[in-house]
Amino acid sequence: MIPLSIPKIEGNESKYVLDCLNTGWISSAGSYVNQFEEMIAKYAGAKYGVACMNGTAGLHIAQILLGVSENDHVIAPNITFIATLNAIKYTGATPILIDVDADDWQMDLDLLENYLQQQTEIRTLNGQSSTFDKSTGKRVRAIMPVHVLGNIGNMGRMLDIAKKYHLDIIEDAAEALGSTFENKHAGTFGKIGVFSFNGNKIISTGGGGVIVTDDEELAKRARHLTTQAKVSAMDYIHDEIGYNYRLVNVLAAIGVAQMETFPETLKAKKSMDAFYRSQLDGVADIKFQKIPKGTDPNCWLFTFTTSRMRELLDYLNKNGVQSRPFWMPMNQLDMFKEDIYITEKDVSASVYQNSISIPSSAGITQEQLETVVKVIKEFYASL
Repeated sequence: MIPLSIPKIEGNESKYVLDCLNTGWISSAGSYVNQFEEMIAKYAGAKYGVACMNGTAGLHIAQILLGVSENDHVIAPNITFIATLNAIKYTGATPILIDVDADDWQMDLDLLENYLQQQTEIRTLNGQSSTFDKSTGKRVRAIMPVHVLGNIGNMGRMLDIAKKYHLDIIEDAAEALGSTFENKHAGTFGKIGVFSFNGNKIISTGGGGVIVTDDEELAKRARHLTTQAKVSAMDYIHDEIGYNYRLVNVLAAIGVAQMETFPETLKAKKSMDAFYRSQLDGVADIKFQKIPKGTDPNCWLFTFTTSRMRELLDYLNKNGVQSRPFWMPMNQLDMFKEDIYITEKDVSASVYQNSISIPSSAGITQEQLETVVKVIKEFYASL
C-alpha cells in the first residue's frame, strides 16, 4: 500500500531522541523545546514561538490570550479539520461558519464581508469599538482563517475586513508551514498563528504545535498558560487556571531534526504537486485546487475533485493506493448544526462530495508517483 501521508525520517531524529533519553531530559523542560520554538519562529518570520502539545491546544490558548469568551462568536470556514471548531467550543464561544470559495476552498471573503455588513453592528464596549451579531447579541471577537491544504487565500483583503470590524485574526496555519502569500509566511498575518506537527503534517513531531506571534507579552502569557500557570520555579504557586499543554523535549528533538531537512522536504512536496498536476490535467473531469495570485503553497496534501470520487476512492484503496475523502463540512456535524452558517450555494457540500486526497508523503518516490497516476488513469479508462 502506498501510504497517504507519512513523515520522512531521514535526518538526526534518532540521534537527538537518544540524547534526550541518555540525559534524562524527556519532559517539557529541555533545550530542544526552546530550540524548536526558535527554529519555527525564525522560519516563519515571527519574533516569538511557544511550543505546545498539538495545534488544537495552540488554537485554544490563542483564543484565551485574546480574550475570547462564552459571550463571543469566532468566525471560521465551514471546510476545515474539526480541531478548528473544537478549539472555539473549548472557550465557550460559538462559531460562525462561512462557506468556502469554489476555486481555492478557502473562506469566501465576499460572504464574510456581506455577513459583517448586513448582519452585524458596531457598538462601544468598555470604551472600545466592537462588532456584534444582531440576531444573537453576541460580540464577534475574532476571525480564524484556515489555510486549507497549505493553500492561502487573499490575506490582504482579510486584514482590511478585520480592521474595519475591529476583529482579531488567529490563523489556523496547521497545514501551512512553508506557505506564503505575497512573500509573507502563513501564521504571521494576524496577532497569533498556530502550526501543527501531527503525524501526517509536512514535518512531524508525532504530536505537537507551535504558537507564533510578534507580541512579547502574548508570547510570555502563552508560555505561562501552557505550563499550568506556575509562578514560581521552586514553589507550587499558580496565579490562574493553566493548562498542561507544553510540548515535551523528546518530541521537540524530533522537530529540530525535521526542521534541519525541511528545505529538502518542501522541495519534494512541490515536485510531487507539479508531477500530479502535469499528469492528471485533462483526465476525465478532474479539477485541481486553484492557487490564488500571490500565493506560494507548501503542497502538503494533494487533493482534487471528481464526480466519481467515491468510486475512485474505493478503486484506489483496493489497488494499493491509500486515499481519503475530504473533511465533512462543519455544518453537517451534529455538534455544529445549530450554529450560524453563512452561504449562498453551499459550496462546502460540493467540495466535500467530490474531493479526494491521494498519496503525498514527503518521501514518496518517483516510482510510487507514477503508480498512483497509472492506477487513476486505469480507473477512468475502465468506465
